[in-house]
Amino acid sequence: MRLSIVVPCYNEEAVLPETVKRLAELLERLSGQGRIAADSHALLVDDGSKDRTWALIEEFSAQSKWIRGIKLSRNRGHQNALLAGLFHADGDAMVSVDADLQDDLEAIAQMVDAHLAGMDVVYGVRRRRETDTFFKRASAEGYYKLLARMGVEIVFNHADYRLLSRRAVAALREYGESNFFLRGIIPQLGFPSATVYYDRAERFAGESKYPLSKMLAFAWQGITSFSAAPLRMITGLGLLISLGSFAISAWALWVKLFSDHAVPGWASTVVPIYLLGGVQLLCVGIIGEYLAKIYLETKQRPRYFIEKTAGEPQRPQ
Repeated sequence: MRLSIVVPCYNEEAVLPETVKRLAELLERLSGQGRIAADSHALLVDDGSKDRTWALIEEFSAQSKWIRGIKLSRNRGHQNALLAGLFHADGDAMVSVDADLQDDLEAIAQMVDAHLAGMDVVYGVRRRRETDTFFKRASAEGYYKLLARMGVEIVFNHADYRLLSRRAVAALREYGESNFFLRGIIPQLGFPSATVYYDRAERFAGESKYPLSKMLAFAWQGITSFSAAPLRMITGLGLLISLGSFAISAWALWVKLFSDHAVPGWASTVVPIYLLGGVQLLCVGIIGEYLAKIYLETKQRPRYFIEKTAGEPQRPQ
């Protein structure tokens, strides 16, 4: 079995030498054990980095038969960089992993064994979240539970560390949307799957490429790409507001008729204005988010362009 390890890279100059070293050692060991073919490789995808990431990829690909690379013409985001690698790798199976060495590379051997046993999809799932801060752990686990409640089929505590067979990648090509959220799409493929558990380490070097703002944007994309629940919530919210407005009207009428403390016109004017105004703005914002996604999908623009390659030529599937 020819294995391709796809590694999206964005400004990973600090960690890349160690990442390449460990990937090459892993591929050489698995090849020596006869578990993968001798022409297996790691495919590093430079997602428009601003540092020396691509120069290092070219250097490593010239020095090692285990390393190949492709360079995107500009930064297109983690999901698109990952797709570029998956669609242009020529392995019989593809493993996707981040470059920061937080995901335990030794789990790849277990993924390979599961694939050889007949699995088309093998998920890498974190065994625990001890390395995360309390806020990150609580928000991440809460997000997975929220997606599940909204009807999104997703693997709990699984990010983008997984193995896909060539058949699974071919099926993935059939999804033509621009707003890609792989964690929600992969479970929809329906092929035989297995789970490998691992412990996540601290980042080896460099800084995280996912600050809080990007994490929130990615989380919102996952919700709006796979669930119409927010739109249905607007309907329910409208019903609740209608009932609330009726109750306020009844209270204002009671105060007017049976009390001497009523301020003329206050309750009937101020409360509905603030309440309904805020709710309307919220609802318009949610509807606008879905309309924006429809707008982007109708354009059908290419997800990425490959500017350069390094190492052996890539054969698109």
